[in-house]
Amino acid sequence: MRFFNTTGPVVAADHYCVPPLGRLDLEDLLTLIRDKRYFVLHAPRQTGKTSALLALQDLLNSGAAGACRCVYTNVETAQAMREDTLGALRAILGQLGSRARRTLGENFLSEAWPGILETFGPAGALQESLAQWAEADRKPLVLLIDEVDSLPGDTLLSVLRQLRAGYDLRPAGFPQSVVLCGVRDVRDYRIHARSENTIIAGGSAFNIKAESLRLGDFSRAEVLSLLGQHTEETGQSFTEEASHRIWTQTQGQPWLVNALAAQACFRSQRGRDRDRPITADDVVEAQEQLILRRETHLDQLTDKLQEDRIRRVVEPLLSGGGADERSFMARDVEYARDLGLLALHPPLRIANPIYMEVVPRELSWVVQEELEDEQRIAWCVGGEGELDVVTLIGAFQQFFRENSEHWLQRFEYQEAGPQLLLQAFLQRIVNGGGRIEREYGLGRGRTDLLIVWPWAERTDRFVVECKILRNSLERTVQDGLEQTAVYMDRCAAQEGHLVIFDRRAGRWEDKVFHRMEAAGEREIHVWGM
Repeated sequence: MRFFNTTGPVVAADHYCVPPLGRLDLEDLLTLIRDKRYFVLHAPRQTGKTSALLALQDLLNSGAAGACRCVYTNVETAQAMREDTLGALRAILGQLGSRARRTLGENFLSEAWPGILETFGPAGALQESLAQWAEADRKPLVLLIDEVDSLPGDTLLSVLRQLRAGYDLRPAGFPQSVVLCGVRDVRDYRIHARSENTIIAGGSAFNIKAESLRLGDFSRAEVLSLLGQHTEETGQSFTEEASHRIWTQTQGQPWLVNALAAQACFRSQRGRDRDRPITADDVVEAQEQLILRRETHLDQLTDKLQEDRIRRVVEPLLSGGGADERSFMARDVEYARDLGLLALHPPLRIANPIYMEVVPRELSWVVQEELEDEQRIAWCVGGEGELDVVTLIGAFQQFFRENSEHWLQRFEYQEAGPQLLLQAFLQRIVNGGGRIEREYGLGRGRTDLLIVWPWAERTDRFVVECKILRNSLERTVQDGLEQTAVYMDRCAAQEGHLVIFDRRAGRWEDKVFHRMEAAGEREIHVWGM
């Protein structure tokens, strides 16, 4: 029986899958190869790059796309040779020779490269090995190099320059076409070359690049097709609401789609019952399990939050800041998009709702863990299981007044500190029986939180909207009331809370208040702190 794959390249016999080459403009890709071009294929991790390269290798070697030899190789093993370019080139050439033997049945490179490396050294061995390999057969050679951006600085620089040095010899004396594959486009490489004591742009080291192709996420149709394969093979269906939620929460990110479906269908005890359909509640539970387990995919992504160039982009998003708070450059945004953290197209925003949930939870994780035991659920839940959000936010207001100066210093993202502290406080409580959904982004001027609380055969929804006081209090409140009312209508929430954070020092007597305000036909709680 096939299953949803979350590790390594897809194998059609083992995995439900979207045809890898169907996700690319194959005609454009084959034209680049026929025209003897060197180009880049890039996409975030666990998007399907390796699967696409292996499928391309099979296609080219089948003769269906013309007479050529194609070899895929992964150079990640050389990453461990941090300051040892010779050792790194030995690993790269060894891997390439092994792949040529396994893929094409050719032993030439395996036998030739050790002597070439000894003669030409790390600065010329790759170029000479590829030249002799290309000359050994009349069929043009196509080389697919995966994980190239994982190489350490001097090794990466050496590889790029040697590929460039042999470019004019193609196709008889050098590979006809080379595809560099990684997370980032080569233009975004900032190569720390210790040998030259400088930082070199990848574009200058590899100025023979003809084009950069981006492997996108699944389309909605592809997500439904993937889920449909499970239904066809097992008889277990997904409700329309479940399929819709998988699409909306992942926005087609391939690993997330497969991970949610795998959790809901195979890891969940309820999901393994093929006589019952997968529901939206199953998907919600699957998402929470992925986040709580801090799966490697999510952990790798959130690890990047510690980098300054990511912080410069994400912090204004979390705080809901305006255009005047932009402290990042275009290359910061490009980098965050290459990592898959940001959506590809405007407006500037986190790529999907799952990442949007993970980012603030990760940034406030330590705070959640360190909140005192008394910040527990029992004191804000009624006798029948209902959640008392007025008591909950009232407790946070007091906590914020007494502890904000200390706690806000704990956040690396200082400008978003108040919002993160509130979310950490709420998350610690709501984890006991509900969930929080979040919306935030540059220029919104606010952070929207939706508390979903199931109890006694019903589900309550509470909107909590956070704003930073920037102008007059009354203007901030008025704008916030309108925004809160709109969000309540969209979420079908029965209760709304507007929280105004005043970042000015002192003046707690003026800043702390709680009152009710009208927004159309709705009454909304307004909190100052």
